[in-house]
Amino acid sequence: MSQEFEMSLMHKLTFFLGLQIKQLSDGIFSSQTKYALELLKQFNIDSLKAINIPMSTSTKLDTDKSGESFDKKTYKGLIGSLLCLSVTRPNIMFSIGLYTRFQSNLKLSHFKSIKKNS
Repeated sequence: MSQEFEMSLMHKLTFFLGLQIKQLSDGIFSSQTKYALELLKQFNIDSLKAINIPMSTSTKLDTDKSGESFDKKTYKGLIGSLLCLSVTRPNIMFSIGLYTRFQSNLKLSHFKSIKKNS
């Protein structure tokens, strides 16, 4: 990179705005591994089994009017954190968009669905 651009830093860039940066001979790669692991710990979902695919487009969520209410602050915090994570994981954007529809009248079933599909 220093061959093409004038560089004034002493060391290689490794962390920038929440992104982990790796500069290799093949190119520059970014990830949010550290952020994703911290997010899992923060919302106590780090012990869940990982899945390889995001939510199916045929998944249906409803308003669940008779369901148990859930803490809005926690739910909105998780949604916001997942939106930040979608910078490097665009495949989760559909799921996040679906969950944002229920922020005004959320239920425990919505939070459990996020935990299942995240």
